[in-house]
Amino acid sequence: MSTFKSWFSNAKSGLSDQVKKFQNKDFLDAVVAGCAIVAAADGSIGNSEKEKMIGYISRSEELKVFDVSNVIARFNHFAGNFEFSNIVGKQEALKVISKFNNKPEVGRIIIAVCCAIGAADGDFDDQEKKVVRDICTALNLNPSEFSL
Repeated sequence: MSTFKSWFSNAKSGLSDQVKKFQNKDFLDAVVAGCAIVAAADGSIGNSEKEKMIGYISRSEELKVFDVSNVIARFNHFAGNFEFSNIVGKQEALKVISKFNNKPEVGRIIIAVCCAIGAADGDFDDQEKKVVRDICTALNLNPSEFSL
């Protein structure tokens, strides 16, 4: 088993309880902003990325704590920034995520969810890993902790 898969299966086991602990608007925004960054890793957010994210969130025991209509509304907000400009979209999303840069326990949850979205289609590619490393930097976390 790869180091990433090993880390991911360990991280996922307690993710549900951790997400419930931090359930609030800022946390939801940070998680969804991270999902938008990962979805836009290839340069655009297509329907397949949106479907992957919503499919993952609606099936995920960890993320069922969030109302799907709120998740969609917030994702559309961040996706709109990427439609305007990839640079602006990423900067705005990282700004929201970086609110948790002094809370490593919350940052690790955000990273775990972003990795789950990246790996949801069975292929966590190099572009997706690169943007998750950028998210780690915004959160003051070391990417190697997540086998990135």
